[in-house]
Amino acid sequence: VQLQASGGGLVQPGGSLRLPCEASGRTFSSYAMGWFRQAPGEEREFVAALSKWSGGTTMYADSVKGRFTISRDDAKNMVYLEMNSLKPEDTAIYYCARKKDAVVGPNPAEYNYWGQGTQVTVSS
Repeated sequence: VQLQASGGGLVQPGGSLRLPCEASGRTFSSYAMGWFRQAPGEEREFVAALSKWSGGTTMYADSVKGRFTISRDDAKNMVYLEMNSLKPEDTAIYYCARKKDAVVGPNPAEYNYWGQGTQVTVSS
Protein backbone atom coordinates (compact mmCIF):
# COMPACT_ATOMS: atom_id res chain seq x y z
CA VAL A 1 0.00 0.00 0.00
CA GLN A 2 1.30 3.41 -0.94
CA LEU A 3 -0.19 6.79 -0.09
CA GLN A 4 0.64 9.99 -1.95
CA ALA A 5 -0.48 13.31 -0.46
CA SER A 6 -0.30 16.55 -2.41
CA GLY A 7 -1.91 19.98 -2.66
CA GLY A 8 0.09 21.80 -0.02
CA GLY A 9 1.44 25.29 -0.44
CA LEU A 10 1.53 28.84 0.86
CA VAL A 11 -1.83 30.43 1.65
CA GLN A 12 -2.86 33.62 3.43
CA PRO A 13 -4.77 33.51 6.72
CA GLY A 14 -8.45 32.99 6.03
CA GLY A 15 -7.70 31.15 2.81
CA SER A 16 -8.48 27.61 1.71
CA LEU A 17 -6.64 24.55 0.46
CA ARG A 18 -7.72 21.09 -0.61
CA LEU A 19 -5.31 18.24 0.04
CA PRO A 20 -5.82 15.08 -2.05
CA CYS A 21 -4.28 11.75 -1.09
CA GLU A 22 -4.13 8.89 -3.57
CA ALA A 23 -3.90 5.35 -2.26
CA SER A 24 -2.85 2.18 -4.00
CA GLY A 25 -4.40 -1.18 -3.21
CA ARG A 26 -7.69 -2.85 -4.03
CA THR A 27 -8.94 -2.90 -0.42
CA PHE A 28 -8.89 0.88 0.06
CA SER A 29 -12.61 1.06 0.81
CA SER A 30 -12.34 -1.47 3.68
CA TYR A 31 -10.34 0.81 5.95
CA ALA A 32 -10.75 4.08 7.77
CA MET A 33 -8.54 6.92 6.59
CA GLY A 34 -7.05 9.80 8.51
CA TRP A 35 -5.11 13.01 8.28
CA PHE A 36 -2.42 14.06 10.74
CA ARG A 37 -0.08 17.02 10.88
CA GLN A 38 3.26 17.87 12.40
CA ALA A 39 4.56 21.37 13.01
CA PRO A 40 8.27 22.09 13.57
CA GLY A 41 9.34 20.99 17.02
CA GLU A 42 5.95 19.45 17.73
CA GLU A 43 4.64 15.91 17.87
CA ARG A 44 2.44 14.57 15.11
CA GLU A 45 -1.18 15.32 15.91
CA PHE A 46 -4.51 14.01 14.74
CA VAL A 47 -6.54 16.20 12.40
CA ALA A 48 -9.43 14.18 10.97
CA ALA A 49 -10.59 10.65 10.22
CA LEU A 50 -13.31 9.00 8.16
CA SER A 51 -14.60 5.45 8.54
CA LYS A 52 -14.86 3.13 5.56
CA TRP A 53 -17.48 4.06 2.98
CA SER A 54 -17.94 7.57 1.74
CA GLY A 55 -20.48 9.33 3.95
CA GLY A 56 -19.47 7.30 7.00
CA THR A 57 -18.53 8.42 10.49
CA THR A 58 -16.14 11.34 10.80
CA MET A 59 -13.95 12.58 13.64
CA TYR A 60 -12.15 15.90 13.90
CA ALA A 61 -9.68 17.50 16.25
CA ASP A 62 -11.30 20.33 18.18
CA SER A 63 -8.84 22.78 16.64
CA VAL A 64 -10.15 22.16 13.10
CA LYS A 65 -13.81 21.32 13.75
CA GLY A 66 -16.08 23.45 11.58
CA ARG A 67 -13.21 24.50 9.31
CA PHE A 68 -11.87 21.23 7.87
CA THR A 69 -13.77 18.47 6.07
CA ILE A 70 -12.52 14.98 5.31
CA SER A 71 -14.03 13.00 2.46
CA ARG A 72 -13.23 10.02 0.28
CA ASP A 73 -13.93 8.68 -3.20
CA ASP A 74 -13.56 4.92 -3.03
CA ALA A 75 -13.98 4.53 -6.79
CA LYS A 76 -10.81 6.59 -7.26
CA ASN A 77 -8.95 5.41 -4.12
CA MET A 78 -8.78 9.03 -2.99
CA VAL A 79 -9.19 10.78 0.35
CA TYR A 80 -9.38 14.56 0.65
CA LEU A 81 -8.94 17.19 3.32
CA GLU A 82 -10.77 20.43 2.58
CA MET A 83 -9.33 23.22 4.73
CA ASN A 84 -11.10 26.56 5.09
CA SER A 85 -10.54 29.65 7.25
CA LEU A 86 -6.91 28.70 7.61
CA LYS A 87 -4.90 30.11 10.48
CA PRO A 88 -1.14 30.51 10.95
CA GLU A 89 -1.30 27.76 13.60
CA ASP A 90 -2.44 25.34 10.88
CA THR A 91 1.07 25.53 9.40
CA ALA A 92 2.50 22.01 9.37
CA ILE A 93 3.35 19.02 7.24
CA TYR A 94 0.12 17.14 6.60
CA TYR A 95 0.09 13.36 6.31
CA CYS A 96 -2.62 11.01 5.13
CA ALA A 97 -2.73 7.55 6.67
CA ARG A 98 -4.67 4.30 6.41
CA LYS A 99 -5.99 2.79 9.61
CA LYS A 100 -5.64 -0.87 10.58
CA ASP A 101 -9.42 -1.24 10.69
CA ALA A 102 -12.63 0.37 9.49
CA VAL A 103 -13.54 2.62 12.42
CA VAL A 104 -12.40 6.18 13.08
CA GLY A 105 -9.82 6.94 15.74
CA PRO A 106 -7.23 9.61 16.62
CA ASN A 107 -4.36 7.37 17.74
CA PRO A 108 -1.53 7.38 15.17
CA ALA A 109 -0.39 3.96 16.45
CA GLU A 110 -3.58 2.52 14.95
CA TYR A 111 -2.55 3.61 11.44
CA ASN A 112 -0.13 1.34 9.61
CA TYR A 113 0.36 3.07 6.26
CA TRP A 114 1.50 6.69 5.86
CA GLY A 115 2.05 9.05 2.97
CA GLN A 116 5.14 11.20 2.64
CA GLY A 117 3.49 14.44 3.75
CA THR A 118 2.75 17.76 2.10
CA GLN A 119 3.73 21.17 3.51
CA VAL A 120 1.02 23.70 4.32
CA THR A 121 2.14 27.19 5.27
CA VAL A 122 -0.37 29.82 6.38
CA SER A 123 1.20 33.25 6.39
CA SER A 124 0.62 36.76 5.15
